[in-house]
Amino acid sequence: MDEQKHLSVCPHDCPDCCSLLVTVQQGRVVSVDGNPEHPYTRGFICGKMHYLPERIYSPLRIKTPLKRIGKKGEGAFQPISWEEALNEIFERFTGIIRRFGAEAVLPFSYGGTLGLINRNAGHAFFHRLGASRLMRTICSTTAEAGWDYTIGRGISHDPECMVDSDLILLWGINAASTNVHILPLIKEARHKGATLIVIDPYRNKTAKIADIHIRLKPGTDTALALGIMHLLTRNRWIDKDYIERWTYGFDRLEKKLESYPPERVSEITGVPEEHIKDLARRYAHAKAPFIRLGMGMSRQSGGGMAVRTVACLPALVGAFEKRGGGITLMTGSFFELNMEAVGGESLLGDKNPRTINMISLGRALTDLDDPPVQGLFVYHSNPAAVVPNQGLVVKGLMREDLFTVVHEQMHTDTVDYADIVLPATTSLEHADLYKSYGQCYLQWAEPVIPPVGEAKSNHELFSLLSQRFGFDDPFFRRSEDQIAEGLLEPESPFREGIDLQTLKQKRFVRLNVERFGNPFRNGFFTPSGKLEFYSERMKQHGLPPLPEYAPPAEVSEDPSLLKRYPLTLMTPPAHNFLNTSFGSLPSIRSLEKHPTLIIHPTDALSREIQNGEEVRVFNDRGECRLTALVSEETQPGVVVAESIWRPRDMYNHCGINGLTSDREADMGHGPTFHFSLVQVEK
Repeated sequence: MDEQKHLSVCPHDCPDCCSLLVTVQQGRVVSVDGNPEHPYTRGFICGKMHYLPERIYSPLRIKTPLKRIGKKGEGAFQPISWEEALNEIFERFTGIIRRFGAEAVLPFSYGGTLGLINRNAGHAFFHRLGASRLMRTICSTTAEAGWDYTIGRGISHDPECMVDSDLILLWGINAASTNVHILPLIKEARHKGATLIVIDPYRNKTAKIADIHIRLKPGTDTALALGIMHLLTRNRWIDKDYIERWTYGFDRLEKKLESYPPERVSEITGVPEEHIKDLARRYAHAKAPFIRLGMGMSRQSGGGMAVRTVACLPALVGAFEKRGGGITLMTGSFFELNMEAVGGESLLGDKNPRTINMISLGRALTDLDDPPVQGLFVYHSNPAAVVPNQGLVVKGLMREDLFTVVHEQMHTDTVDYADIVLPATTSLEHADLYKSYGQCYLQWAEPVIPPVGEAKSNHELFSLLSQRFGFDDPFFRRSEDQIAEGLLEPESPFREGIDLQTLKQKRFVRLNVERFGNPFRNGFFTPSGKLEFYSERMKQHGLPPLPEYAPPAEVSEDPSLLKRYPLTLMTPPAHNFLNTSFGSLPSIRSLEKHPTLIIHPTDALSREIQNGEEVRVFNDRGECRLTALVSEETQPGVVVAESIWRPRDMYNHCGINGLTSDREADMGHGPTFHFSLVQVEK
C-alpha cells in the first residue's frame, strides 16, 4: 500500500496551532493526527481535526466555479470556468466602480485560515482597488484594547510557565473545548499541588474539572476583579515594592476601590461574599498565581474594561516577577513579523477609503449610502451565520442589486446568497506560514495533496484577479516563499536564527522566549513604561481612566427590556464546533446532536418547560427554536446556547446570531455576543 506521512499545521482560529501528522494513501488523505514530536501540542489534537478528511472529500465541497441561476438564498448554481468567473468579477466590479466609486466594493474575511500568507492574501488587491476597508473586529480587538491600555502591546507570559504555578485561574475561557493544550500544563501543576479555579457564568467542561468554580453573572467580571482588588488593598495583601517600581496610578486606584466592598460586589455578580473573600485570600497568599484570560469576558458591552481590570491583578501582588506567576492573554506579538510583506498597505497610495466594522455588516448592506455597498467579496468567512444581527445581514445579502462573490471550500449559508462562487483549497492543499496566539512556535506547512477539483488558494486567487484587473505591481507576482521571506525579514531578538530555510527543514521552531521569564522585567509597553492602573490615554479617548464597573448596556440603556426579555443569553463555543467550520460535517453534527438551550430548572419550571422539549427563544431581533436542556449547569436568569449551528439546520433558517446584537463593546469596536436579552417559551 502506497502510504506517506506528512507534517502540516492546523489552520483554524484556535490558540493551540497544532502540529499535524497527515497520512496519505494513493493521493488521498486518510487520517489526521497530532505530531508527537512537537513539544507544545505533544501529539494530540482536538476531536474536530480528526474529521478533516471528511471535510476535504465532502459532497458539499465546492470543486468548480459556480454562477447563480436561481433566486438569492436558494443555493442554485451552474458550473462555469475560471476564465468566465474572473471575467464576470472584473466586469461587475469595474461597472460598480465606474458608477459608484471603488468604496462601493467591500471585502469580507476573517479567520477561516490563520496561515499568514493566505489569510492576508486579499488585502493588497483591495488596497490597490481602493475598496472600502474592513475593520476585522469579530474576535479579539476588544480584549486587545483593554490589554493595551493597561500593559501595552499583546505580549504575555508564555503559558508553559504555568506548570510552576500554585494557583491557576482560568477566567472566561473554556480551555477543555477551546485551548486544550494547556490542560497537560495544568495537570502537571496540580500534580505539584496547584489549585485550579475556573471563573465562568456556567458549568462548562473546564469548570467540571476545576477545584473551585466561581459562577458569576454574565457581564460582571469587572466588578468581581474590583472586589478582589478591594480586599487585597484593604488587607494590605499587596506587594508595595513592586507597585512602587512598576505601576502608575495606584493611589487613585486605591481610592476608587473603596466603592467595591464584598457585599456590593456580591450583589452585582451573584457570587457569595464568602467566595469573593476566599478567592482574594487564595490569590493574595499564593506563591505564584497565574491567570489565563479568555476572550469570553470581552464579548459584552464592558468587555474591554473587564480585560483591563483583571490584567491589573498580578501587579498588586507582584505576580509578574514570580516563576510560574503572571498572566496570559495572547502571545502573537512575540513573533514580530513584517505584515506589510503580505498586507500591501503601501498600495493604497494617496487613497483613504472608508472603514466598515465587520460586526455591522447588516447595517452596511442595508443602511449605508454615499456610496452604498454594491459589491461584496467574501473569503474564509461565513457572515450569514457568524455575524451578529443575522436577520439584518441576510436582508442585505438578499439585495438583487448587490453583486456577491464567495471564495469557499464548502457550500455554506453565505454561498446561498452568492452570485459567483469560487472553489477554495483546504490547508492541506497549499503552503503557508503559521504563528500562534497561544504558544511560541513558528511553523511552516507544505501542500500534502494537490488541490481538489479546480480549487485555488487565496494567494493564487488574488494573483489571478490582480492580473485580470491589470495590476502590474511586482507585489502581486510573488511566490509563497517570497512572501514568507518578506514576513521574516525584520530582525527580532525573538526570531534570531529563524529563517525560511530553517523552517522548511525543521517545520517548527520555538521563538527565543523564556518559558519561565518575565516579559516585563524591563518595563511595560505603555507610555509610562509601567502597568497603568490609571490611563491618560483612556481619558483622552473619552473612557474612564480607572477600572470601574458599568452594567451591561442592553440593560442600562433600556431597563424596560428586562420586563419583556428577562433572561440573559450566552452563546459560547460548542465543544465540537469551531464557529461554523465543522458544522457541515455529519459526523461532527452527530456529536453535538442538535441545537440546545441550557436553562435552569427554576426558569424551566416557571415556563412549564420539560427537558427535551422544543422551545422558542426570541427577542426584537429574531426567533430561534432550540431543544431545552434543563440543568443546573447554568444559573437562574441565564440561558446558554453553545454555538454555532448552521442557520440552515435551524427553524426558519434563523441561527443563534439572529438573536445577538451588533452593538459594539466599550473598546476596540468588538462584538457583544455573550450578552443578549431574550425570552423563552414553549
